[in-house]
Amino acid sequence: MGEFVGLVAIIMIFGIPITAIVGGLSLKKTKLKAEMLKDQLELERLKHENYLIETDKMRLELEKMQLESPKNQIKL
Repeated sequence: MGEFVGLVAIIMIFGIPITAIVGGLSLKKTKLKAEMLKDQLELERLKHENYLIETDKMRLELEKMQLESPKNQIKL
């Protein structure tokens, strides 16, 4: 019976810190995933903003080309 108590004591002594370490690592991993998701959302927002800016720029260039086009035809 004494050996069993000793074994339980050893398991408790090493089991609690191991559980805390594993729990801490899991928490850190979850925090890193949350930060990574936040960064990915920011990247997608910036990509979308860039797309809108490029689309607007292309629209303006097309309008400019259309306005200049009649002038080129008159010169001919």
